[in-house]
Amino acid sequence: MQTWLDSMLALLALPQYGLSTLFVAAFVSATLLPIGSEPALFGLLKLNPELFWRAVFVATAGNTLGGMLDWWLGYEAHHVVDKYSKSRHHMKALAFLERLGPKACLLAWLPIVGDPLCAVAGWLRMPFWPCTAYMLVGKFLRYLAMTSALLWMFPH
Repeated sequence: MQTWLDSMLALLALPQYGLSTLFVAAFVSATLLPIGSEPALFGLLKLNPELFWRAVFVATAGNTLGGMLDWWLGYEAHHVVDKYSKSRHHMKALAFLERLGPKACLLAWLPIVGDPLCAVAGWLRMPFWPCTAYMLVGKFLRYLAMTSALLWMFPH
């Protein structure tokens, strides 16, 4: 198993697979799995600085699609009984999200809470396309700001 994993990682590290690997990393990082896509984006841009805008757009697309999956999972989870539905924190969070509406998805870029936020937006049955648009804007701005800052801080 380890040999197979090592060969897959070596294959995905090849430059011709860089953008597709970045897309997958960004997609997976937007799910509830604790994986970050920023190192993949930064590494790709250190090797291929000419891909800056394409890489930022690919990462944004992958991360937004992952957020859309979270929204859908939350939408479907609405049918399942939530054991925390009566807790004080749960009720305050739901009231906050209901007050903001789809604009709350602008916060989808936040670490730890951003991805579950997309799922909760689906669970609350907030409109899909407005939520997606806000996710897209927030995630694009995050990738643009973080990547620019990293490239400025570590130029060589």
